[in-house]
Amino acid sequence: MSDISSPTSRTGTWTRASGDMPRAVLVLAALVAALAPLGLNEYWRFVASMMLIYTLVTLGFNILLGYLGQLAFANVAFFGVGAYAATIAMNGGLNFIPGILVGGIGGGIAGFLVGIPALRIRNYQLAIVTLATGELLRWLYIHGGSITQGSSGLEVPPMTLAGLQITTEIGKYWVFLAFTILCLAVTRNLLRSSVGRAIVSVRESEAISLGLGMHAAGFRILAFVWSGALVGVAGGMYACLLGRITPESFGLTQLLVHFSMVMVGGLGSFVGSIFGALLLTAIPETLRNFPGLEEIVFSLLLILVLRFVPEGIGGFLGARISGLRDRFFGGKP
Repeated sequence: MSDISSPTSRTGTWTRASGDMPRAVLVLAALVAALAPLGLNEYWRFVASMMLIYTLVTLGFNILLGYLGQLAFANVAFFGVGAYAATIAMNGGLNFIPGILVGGIGGGIAGFLVGIPALRIRNYQLAIVTLATGELLRWLYIHGGSITQGSSGLEVPPMTLAGLQITTEIGKYWVFLAFTILCLAVTRNLLRSSVGRAIVSVRESEAISLGLGMHAAGFRILAFVWSGALVGVAGGMYACLLGRITPESFGLTQLLVHFSMVMVGGLGSFVGSIFGALLLTAIPETLRNFPGLEEIVFSLLLILVLRFVPEGIGGFLGARISGLRDRFFGGKP
C-alpha cells in the first residue's frame, strides 16, 4: 500500500532549489486541461466533465481506503447525499456555487455520522455497516415522498453562476475544472500537512499515535468528514451535469466503479486517484459502440492491475520517479 509522503524534501532529481519545476508542471497540466475541450465535440466534453467529477470521487474514497486504511464503503452514500442536497438547495432558489457547497456540507455531515461507528468497529464489520448505509439511503431516496420524488427522481435546475445560466457542455466543464483544481489543491496541502501525516500515522499504528499524544479518534473523524465533503461536492456537480438524479444512480454498481478507480490508481496515491478516474471513465465511453466489450476490457484492466501492478498506477510510477515521489505520488511518512 502506498503511503502519504512527507512534506520534507529528499535528495534526488528534484531538490528544494528546483521546486519551481513541479509547480510549473502543475500549471501546465491545468492549462492543458482548460484547453482540451476546445478540440472535442459536445459528447466528449460531457465525458471530460464526468472525468473531473470522478477525480474528486476517487480521491475522497482514497482518503478512507488508502490514507486512513479503513474498509469503509460509504462513498456512494456520500455521493448520493451530495447530489440530493445540492439539487434540493438549487430547487429552493440557490445558484450553483452555494448549491454545491450545500452538497459538500451534506456529504461532510454524512461522513461525520458514518465516522462515529468507525471508532468502534473495524475491517469487515465496518465494510458491511457502510455498505448497508448506502443501501439505506437509497431506500430513503425512493420513499422520500415529495422531498426526493421517489423513483422518478429530481430534476436539477439549470446551472446559474453570477446571474448567468450555463447550458453548454464546455461552460459546465470549465466551471467544474475550477472547482476540481481548488478541491485538489486544498486536499493535497491537507494531506502533506501535519494533519495528513497524523491520519497516516493512525493507519500505521493507532497505539503508537496515542502514545505520541495524538487524538486518534479526532483524526479518524476528520478523514471521514473530509472524504464525505469531497465526494459530496462531486455529487452536486454530477447532478448538475446530468440534469436529473434518480435513486438508481447511487447503487452498488456505482460503488464498484468508485472502488475500481481507487484500486487501479493506487491506494494512498494522490496522483493515482486522478489517473484511475481518468482511465476508467474514458475506457467505457471509448468502447460504448461495442456492446459487451467495455465490460470485458474494464474487468481485464482491473484484473491485470491487481495481478501485475498491485500498488496501482500511482504506486508504480512513484516507485520509479523518485524525485517526484514526494510531490505527486506519495511515499513513506
